[in-house]
Amino acid sequence: MAGIISYGAYVPTYRIKTEEIAKVWGESPERIISGLGIKEKAVAGPDEDSVTLAVSAAKNALERVNIDPRKIGAVYVGSESHPYAVKPSASIVGEAIGATPEMTAADLEFACKAGTAGIQMCMGMVKSKMIEYGIAIGSDTAQGRPGDALEYSAGCGAGAFIIGPKKESVAIIEATYSYTTDTSDFWRRPKADYPSHGGRFTGLPAYFKHVESATLGLLAKTGEKLEEFDYFVFHQPNAKFPLALAKKLKIPKEKFEAGLLTPIIGNTYSGASMIGLVGVLDKAKEGDRILVTSFGSGAGSDSFSITVTDKIEEIKNKSRNLKSLIEEKKYIDYSTYIKYRGKLKGY
Repeated sequence: MAGIISYGAYVPTYRIKTEEIAKVWGESPERIISGLGIKEKAVAGPDEDSVTLAVSAAKNALERVNIDPRKIGAVYVGSESHPYAVKPSASIVGEAIGATPEMTAADLEFACKAGTAGIQMCMGMVKSKMIEYGIAIGSDTAQGRPGDALEYSAGCGAGAFIIGPKKESVAIIEATYSYTTDTSDFWRRPKADYPSHGGRFTGLPAYFKHVESATLGLLAKTGEKLEEFDYFVFHQPNAKFPLALAKKLKIPKEKFEAGLLTPIIGNTYSGASMIGLVGVLDKAKEGDRILVTSFGSGAGSDSFSITVTDKIEEIKNKSRNLKSLIEEKKYIDYSTYIKYRGKLKGY
């Protein structure tokens, strides 16, 4: 088995409130907030993109442990907002954290689950002893067409996990299970500025079917029960979907609270389930069990069974925790928001 050696996150300082966006489009803030469960979201600054967010999250993870970055043999960056169509984000991240040149690197894209796919890849390489350590990152500066429902939810953020041998792990990844089909609920064509989505089709046949199937598939594979887990992190495109699934599976709300961050930072796409897991690890203690299930449109889910070890206390306070990153914020208005997010074409 492989496990998590360290972890880190990054959330931009800027925020925009749902009511600020709703005011521009003549919508009812109460209706939007009630429908999505999102009060505000994180916004990348004019000098930030998915690479800078990934670098910050990776450095946060490295600050917690005494690992020579040159021992990181693989860097995978999952995102749907890579700044270059041709030029890897992963090589930039690897250079920035000091992991180059003896490493493999690749950009991953599977909507919002590309980060967890990177974790699985690092697990396989560590277990086969191809590498000593690998780092998997989910990072996005998510896009939403002006006035579209996605504009209220599409946030910005990154989560990073250093994967290594079981004996050094702060959390052991005991099993993983994936569930994938060709379900086209969300897409963005080449050269399109904003993604399109299938509206209500994104719910039952896409999100709910895949997240539930992957979660139950993991339990069938391991012989475990939902009651055996202390924390749950499901992908969170909004605040309603994961809570609705939790209710269906009869999972108590308190087991979700630590990792449910969409209401205050938005849907960070590839970073969503990754940052949610960071939030849980910041609170977890030895022996706690965590079940994480990501989701990526197109469509697929990766599910993980994780057990926290006594080493978690050694690294928790060696870098900024997620709570402090979220609480450090500065609100902006809609005009500043569209400037920062590049929505003023020709500017």
